[in-house]
Amino acid sequence: MDHSNLNNKLHRVVSGTRTTGALHLGNYHGILKNWEKLQHNYQCFFFAADWHALTTEYEHPEHVAESTIEVILDLLGAGLDPKLCTLFVQSQVPQHAELHLLLSMLTPLSWLERVPTYKELRDNLKEKHLATYGFLGYPALQSADILIYKAEFVPVGEDQVSHLELTREIARHFNFLYRDRLSKPLFLEPQTLLTQTPKMPGLDGRKMSKSYHNTIGLREDPKSIEHKVKTMPTDPARVRRSDPGEPEKCPVWQFHKIYSPQETQEWVLTGCRTAGIGCLECKQPVLEAILKEREIVCEKAVPYQKDPSLVQDILTEGAKAARHVASETLDEVKETMGLLK
Repeated sequence: MDHSNLNNKLHRVVSGTRTTGALHLGNYHGILKNWEKLQHNYQCFFFAADWHALTTEYEHPEHVAESTIEVILDLLGAGLDPKLCTLFVQSQVPQHAELHLLLSMLTPLSWLERVPTYKELRDNLKEKHLATYGFLGYPALQSADILIYKAEFVPVGEDQVSHLELTREIARHFNFLYRDRLSKPLFLEPQTLLTQTPKMPGLDGRKMSKSYHNTIGLREDPKSIEHKVKTMPTDPARVRRSDPGEPEKCPVWQFHKIYSPQETQEWVLTGCRTAGIGCLECKQPVLEAILKEREIVCEKAVPYQKDPSLVQDILTEGAKAARHVASETLDEVKETMGLLK
C-alpha cells in the first residue's frame, strides 16, 4: 500500500465508526458515501473505533473483534480505497489512548455531561450499565481521535456537531492553558464537513440505529432484507387495501425519498392517497433498489472476504502510517505538558 500520494493532499480529514456490528444503510448514506468522495480530495484517516464500541459493549466484548473485521469489509465494500486513504483500527494506534488520558486532565467534567447524546443514549440503553467513566468520557476520546492527527475537517452528520464543538473547545482550552509554552497553537480547531444527505430512517420510522433494532445491514442476506421491507409498518389509516393513506405518515415513504426517482415518488403519492396501490406494491421499488445497492457493495467486498490476508495487510500498513503521524503530535503534547521524553 503506497501512501506517498497522500502528501499531495493539503487538507486532512479524520473520522471513525464504532464496531458494534456490521454497518447498515444508515451508516452507508450518512457517512460512508461521503467518505468515499472525500478520499479523492483530502488526506483522509478513517478508522474502525473498537475502543468506542467498548464504551457500551464492555460487558460482552466477545464480538468486538469479529465486528471490527465486518466493519472493515463494509468500508472496503463502500468504496474506500487503501491507496487513497489511511484505513486502520483505533486500538492498533495506542497514541489515541495516551492523548485521551492527557486531555482528560484538563477537560472539565461539566463539558462531558452536557453533550446531548450522553443523556439520550443513557435513556435509550437502560438495559446497559452505562454509569461508567468510559461512557462519560467517550467524547474526550473522540476529541483525541481527531486532534492526534491535527485534522482540519471532520465529516459529520448534524447529530454529531456537538461532539465536534467539544473537540474545538478542548483544543482551544489546551492552546490557552499552555500559551506561554507554545510559539503557536499546537492544536487546530477542526471544522465540520456536514454530510449533505437525507436522514436514513429505520424500519420503524425512527433514526436507523442498532440500538433500536431497526436496521438493514449493508451486506445482509437478501431474504432477510426482503422480509424486513415487506413487514415494515405503514400508515395506520390503511387498515384495508381500499383505505387511502398519507405517505408522509409512512416510514416507507422516507425510503422512497432516498431511493426512488421523481416518477416513482409521484406514483406513490397518488397511489397511496387514492388507494390505487397497496402497501406491498409501494414497497417493491424500495426493495429492488436496496438489493441492487447491496449487490454493488458485496461485489467490492468479496475479494477481501475470500482472502483475509489482504485485510490484515491493509490494517497493518494503515496502523503504521497512522502511528507515524500520531506520534509526532503526541511528542509535541508531552513536551508542552512538561513530561520527560
